Amino acid sequence: MPNRSGNLYAAPFLTGSDVATAAELIETFGESAEDEAAARAGRCRDLGNHIHFCRWRQIERLIGLLSIDESFGTIH
Repeated sequence: MPNRSGNLYAAPFLTGSDVATAAELIETFGESAEDEAAARAGRCRDLGNHIHFCRWRQIERLIGLLSIDESFGTIH
């Protein structure tokens, strides 16, 4: 399933706190939550903080996955 950029979503690697952060962004920013996570990733990248850049990119991917209304991948 492609995201808004036309790229395919990859399954993100997340911790419990990342899921909570994604939920907070969705609650605060609504449909713009994915863009906010991308902006935060960009700021971390610009500062040279690769660990937080990767974390925010994973959160961005999770928000994108949660916005999809149809199933994809293997369904059991």
